Formats: sequence, C-alpha cells, structure tokens
Amino acid sequence: MTAAARWRLAGGGVLAVALLALFFRGVDWSALVAALRSANPGFLLGVVLLTIVTYLIRAWRWGYLLAPLARIPFVDLFSATAVGFMTGLIVPRAGEVVRPYLVGRRHALAVSAAFASIILERLVDLITVLLLFGAYLYVLPLPAAQTRGPLLGLLKAGGAVAGLAAVGVLLVLLAFHLRGERAMALVDRCLRPLPARLAGPVARGFRSFGEGLAVLQAPATHLLAVFGQSLALWFSIDMTMYLNNRAFGLDLPFHSTFLLIAFLTVGVAVPTPGMVGGFHESYLLALTQAYGVDKGTAAAAGITAHALSNLPVLVLGLLFLGREGLTFGKVAEMTERRPPGGGAAARVAGAVAFCGIAAQGAAR
Repeated sequence: MTAAARWRLAGGGVLAVALLALFFRGVDWSALVAALRSANPGFLLGVVLLTIVTYLIRAWRWGYLLAPLARIPFVDLFSATAVGFMTGLIVPRAGEVVRPYLVGRRHALAVSAAFASIILERLVDLITVLLLFGAYLYVLPLPAAQTRGPLLGLLKAGGAVAGLAAVGVLLVLLAFHLRGERAMALVDRCLRPLPARLAGPVARGFRSFGEGLAVLQAPATHLLAVFGQSLALWFSIDMTMYLNNRAFGLDLPFHSTFLLIAFLTVGVAVPTPGMVGGFHESYLLALTQAYGVDKGTAAAAGITAHALSNLPVLVLGLLFLGREGLTFGKVAEMTERRPPGGGAAARVAGAVAFCGIAAQGAAR
C-alpha cells in the first residue's frame, strides 16, 4: 500500500472516530446496554436473512445491466458481488474496481465497460431511493410519530436537489453513449497534448466505458425489468431496517424506512472504512430527530443495523475470495493501480456519478 493510500486510510479512520464520538455523545450507556439485551432475536435473524436476499437481488440486477455486453452466469455475478462489497468494507474504494475486474477476467469483458455498469447501478439506486423518499414526503401519510418542524422542509429541498442531480447525470451518460463519436472527438482533442503512450490507453478506456452504457438503449421491457429489480432490492433493504427497528420495540410503519434510507444514503457517502461512523450517526439522527426515539434505543438500533447488514456479506465475501483467487494484498494493489485504460475513464465517470450522492449530502 502506497504512502498516499495509508494517509487516506488514516484520514478515514480519524473521521470515523470523530463521528463515533459524536454518535455516543450524550448516550445513556445503561439504556444502550438494556436495549441491546432486550432485542428480539427473531427479528434480528430476519435482518440477516434479508440481507443475503438483498445481495442475491443485486447480483441478479447486475446481470441485466451487463446483458447487452455479455451473458454472465449467476454464480459468477454473485461471487463477484460478494467479494466486491466485502473488500470495500476492508480496503477503501476496492469494490468499484474488484467487481468489474472479476467479471472482466472471467468473460473477456473490458474492465472499463464493466465499470460503466457499476456507475449505472449506483445511479439507478439513487433514483430508486429518491422515488421512495418522494413517495414518503408527498404521497404516503406521514407517521403519527413524525416530528414536525424545519426538518421536513430541509428534507424536501435536499431530495429535490439530489433528484435533479441524478437526472442530470443520467442525461450526461445517455448523451455519452448515444453521441459517442462526438464525445470521443472531444476526449481526443483534450488528450492531444499528452504523449501517445498515455493518451492511447486513456482514450481506449473511455471508448470501452461508452460501450458499457449499452443497456441504456435496451428495449423498454428490459429497462422496466431493471427498474422492477431495483424496487425489489430497495424494498428488501427497507424491510431489513423495518425488522431491525421492530427488534428494538419501535412500532414505526414500514414506509418510515424510506426516510431512514434517505438519511443513510448521506451517511454512507462519508469516506470512512466500513461506513463506520457515518452510518451510525445518520441512523441515530433519523430516529431521534424525525421520530423522537430515545437516544439509547436509537444508538442500539444503529449499531445492530450496521453490524447485521455487513456481517453476511463479510462472511460470503471471505468464502468466495478463494474461488476468485484474490488476496487482500492484491486487492489493495488493484485499488491503487487500476487496469490500463480503465483507470482514467473510471475516475472521471465515478466523479460524475458521485455528484448525485454528494448533492444529497450537501443539502444537509
């Protein structure tokens, strides 16, 4: 691991510690321990099982996003998904590199093209979360426990900004794919001052990335299937949060998780190892500020949700790691030294897609 990577990891660790200190500030430890001891094990088992289902749906949908490029067997999709998300918990930014690498290696698929499917996946996730968030705010009845005040107005404004950003990113990606020659002509002009040994791989990476967006031109039935899979995915995630809350005696309606997930989307965008700190603080804020849950119970629910939503993929990823022939040292090296031609395109596309999530965080 390079010195720069160590500094990034150390910075993320410091940020995680700071957020955890904020999370635990003012928590009644006796109430926290009592809440953890009283948690319903049946509901917690449901959280674990549904988390596994969530990753199965992720792999299934990813296959549809890659279908215009290659037909990938489900076992390969699930293996790459489990390993990718597991390594992302341990080595920062690893998942976005590992998953395209694994499917590209097995199926002669350009890594940059496979990476484009990851960008689309993130964008579809963000749009789905925003649609459910919008349904919570404007369509479904607000839970009786919903706190009134300035929070709701801020949430509406944040959702609107994030929605516009997501649509903007989608239009940019669509234009890049449909007007690929014009886009590449612009890229070539920008790369002209660079030496050929650098400009060539970068240009090839951008072309492969554009090819990876082919699903945007798929038949309407295919796109509807992807949207349906996304709804199934996020309903599964929402159900894990609902069961987790029920385990701690929180009798909130199912659609209250649409608001909770919106908070968590912001929290997990904070660059900390394993989403530590950001996840916890956003969970705590959602329960205490939006629903008036006492801090001890909310803290216990947040700690448990983080642990149980990560433990299954950690175990599955370790089980599949040997199948994929990877070690954590190789994962760290891959993260620092992206594949030739794919790195530049991936970084640019990743920065564009991240704007949609960052906009939601800025609204806070």
